[in-house]
Amino acid sequence: MATPSPEKKIVTTIPNGVKFLFGGLAGMGATCFVQPLDLVKNRMQMATSKEHKTSFHVLRHVVKSEGLFAVYSGLSAGLLRQATYTTTRLGIYTWLFEKASGPNGEPPNFFKKAGLGMVAGIVGSFVGTPAEVSLIRMTSDGRLPLAERRNYKSVIDALMRITKEEGVVTLWRGAIPTMGRAMVVNAAQLASYSQAKQALLSTGYFSENILLHFCASMISGLVTTAASMPVDIAKTRIQNMKIIDGKPEYKGAVDVLGKVIRKEGFFSLWKGFTPYYMRLGPHTVLTFIFLEQMNLMYKKYVLGDAAAKGGGL
Repeated sequence: MATPSPEKKIVTTIPNGVKFLFGGLAGMGATCFVQPLDLVKNRMQMATSKEHKTSFHVLRHVVKSEGLFAVYSGLSAGLLRQATYTTTRLGIYTWLFEKASGPNGEPPNFFKKAGLGMVAGIVGSFVGTPAEVSLIRMTSDGRLPLAERRNYKSVIDALMRITKEEGVVTLWRGAIPTMGRAMVVNAAQLASYSQAKQALLSTGYFSENILLHFCASMISGLVTTAASMPVDIAKTRIQNMKIIDGKPEYKGAVDVLGKVIRKEGFFSLWKGFTPYYMRLGPHTVLTFIFLEQMNLMYKKYVLGDAAAKGGGL
């Protein structure tokens, strides 16, 4: 009598390469929606006076003086940044999150999540710094006098000209504050998102669906904005600074923060909070929703796990 064959076990692990791919696609998709807000945020952070009073004033000024499509200046750099930075950080985080989960799928605690986010952020930010430098310069170019504008045609043109005119090392200018920002952003964003999901699910009013992902993302975006803005301002100004008489404008992130507090006031460290949150909030929401849905679809239709509910974060 033939023995029945054992039931085939469903494999529900998404390959690492696919995790990285989904992370990048999620970030790039979100960037297509929020690029104008990124431009507004960068312009406000670069303003050393009362150049722009509100986010609306920045948008109106850009459209009036540079044209409607100028609000998408630097889009190619923004997409490359997501293709490098977000692909790496979300891919590494989802991989480490899975490794750190318990034998029955129990998620790691908050401090472990924060640690995983820091590791993912450091690696991702180093990989994405050249695109970040290009993005900052391209979105800030329109505020400079005509004679001082760099007029990069695309992110490829920016990367090639920076390398040729200023040296390849300039592509990693501000890498240290960028990595510092990434540690703060990822520890806050990824850990608070995962923690918010758990907290919302525990109330009994939520289930694993897009509404849960939206609410958790909005909480995560707010926490991340408040925590990361001072480091982001330091990074933005260093990456856009000019060399004057052979000397850089700033010696480092601490010098930037000190000068901002001394000349512009302590709360200037949160200058551009509204556009920053308006950019980071929706970007966080869209990125996590896209990522969760791609992970879920892959589990259901590729791995054959019909009972899959969560996206794996």
